[in-house]
Amino acid sequence: MTAVPGDGLPPAGQGAVPVCPRHPGREAYVRCQRCERPVCPECQRPAAVGVQCVDCVREGARSVRTARTALGGRVGDGRPVVTQTLIGLNVVAFALQWLVGRTFTNQLLFFPPTALSEPWRFLTSAFVHSPSSVFHILFNMYALWLVGPYLESLLGRLRYVALYMLCAFGGSVGYFVLANPTGASWGTAVVGASGAVFGLFGAFVAVNRRLGRDISGIAVVIGLNFVLGFVLNGIAWQGHLGGLVTGLLAGAALAWAPAARRRTLHPAALAGVGVLLLVLVAAKVATVPAGYLF
Repeated sequence: MTAVPGDGLPPAGQGAVPVCPRHPGREAYVRCQRCERPVCPECQRPAAVGVQCVDCVREGARSVRTARTALGGRVGDGRPVVTQTLIGLNVVAFALQWLVGRTFTNQLLFFPPTALSEPWRFLTSAFVHSPSSVFHILFNMYALWLVGPYLESLLGRLRYVALYMLCAFGGSVGYFVLANPTGASWGTAVVGASGAVFGLFGAFVAVNRRLGRDISGIAVVIGLNFVLGFVLNGIAWQGHLGGLVTGLLAGAALAWAPAARRRTLHPAALAGVGVLLLVLVAAKVATVPAGYLF
């Protein structure tokens, strides 16, 4: 290797002491195994053979591709932070429902007549639950924990949280679209993360179909819950259906997008599903008789 000025090597023909290029005041008799420049102890990094300088280690890290899952998530990205955060937000909200009282719940629940005047309820209703039964939140959080970490690891955190929020929105849209303005459902408020959870069920089905994995177990869970929605009182099956269909569409779009175009197609696909939901809301509003929305 030919020495050039500024690389820490003494000029040719002179007996000057080699110094570290990053710290010119320090003598350095050890050389980097990659670039062969002198490297002081502070700039040395252990290598398979000898040491490398911090510049070569940094350059090598740039050339190493991050391992990805079949759907673009980072391999070994750590704990399911998003799922844990979502569960934590639901638990905190449930505690506030008890501490603050009905006023807190009333500000966040979804109520069809106020869908246009208070649109945030399409999403916030997925973070509050029935304060009269702890089993409501326990079931939803258990179901979220069953499928959430799996999807989070496959899709990556950003796409997973986008999917979850989209499914939560889809659950409220499903209830709004299927509620009869002149029936009891229109005047009934709904709460709970079940629409979002059913959306994750739908995405789970789409993703595992794409990967050629078994979906019989989740299909049984979905079927049983739909039956319960029609048999038991107080269950908003419309929200379950809305979340499920949203999750199926979004999950299929994420799963079947060509790997080379995921960065572009994934955001576009999720945005497209969101636009479709907005169109459904607008179409429903057009059919609601005057006086039923305020």
